[in-house]
Amino acid sequence: MRMASEHTDTPQPIGHYENFPVASWLCPPHLRAPIAAIYHFARTADDLADEGQASAAERLRSLHLFRQCLWQQATPQAQWQALFEALHRQVQRFGLPMDSLDALLDAFEQDVRKTAAGEGYADRAELLEYCRRSANPVGRLLLHLYGTQGGAALQQSDAICTALQLINFWQDLRQDIPRGRWYIPEADLQAFGITREMQRQAIAQNHQSPALTALLRQQVQWARDCMAEGLALPAQLPGRAGWELRLVVQGGLRVLGRIERGGFDSYVRRPRLGWADWLVVGGKSLTMRWR
Repeated sequence: MRMASEHTDTPQPIGHYENFPVASWLCPPHLRAPIAAIYHFARTADDLADEGQASAAERLRSLHLFRQCLWQQATPQAQWQALFEALHRQVQRFGLPMDSLDALLDAFEQDVRKTAAGEGYADRAELLEYCRRSANPVGRLLLHLYGTQGGAALQQSDAICTALQLINFWQDLRQDIPRGRWYIPEADLQAFGITREMQRQAIAQNHQSPALTALLRQQVQWARDCMAEGLALPAQLPGRAGWELRLVVQGGLRVLGRIERGGFDSYVRRPRLGWADWLVVGGKSLTMRWR
């Protein structure tokens, strides 16, 4: 993964783990700088919402100031100056939609508030609304850069991004729940007779009940169904962009496969992709079929 350096738009390596590449070698060279700037913006805002020992109030204040800097209503702090210089340069150069960047900040603020209040998501509709702001704007920004327009392409992009967000949720249960992040909808939990305490115990004891396994099987299928709605999009993107999206899609599907082959035991272990998995991802990208 790569992002803009402090003094130039040239992407530089960073240490955060992600499920899919950002400004990778497959990305068209002329788009690496704007993609890196978008990633740097989103990654930094995510860290403001999630990293360190700051209180919820402090996090929200930082995100509020970050939003003001986005809209050029405040002078960035020294550590953000290069970030916003690069981002605003790319906004002007490519006409990046500011509402998509702003929507990401809405999602980060929501995470802070829900975590502080110990709240989850009532049903799938509420979680999908969160994904609309936490994941889908990234896909829409990339489509803008690729010059791909139209309602069908946007819907397919939203489906892929939502699927990737759901996959990340089901992959990270062991990390999110101890931190007070509850992403499985309450309605789904109730349908299987599952409580929060049952989930905490499964993580603490490294053992999950048949009900939790059945729940995860359902959540995995939900993510698969979302991904299937966007499978036609990679064929519409030109050159390297289309190939990178194929890898993104197949990487997400491979994580779901890992969860499935592990017996849907994401409360016990976090599924990871190894080098052999990426060989499979590459092969399936070459033979990918469209709906």
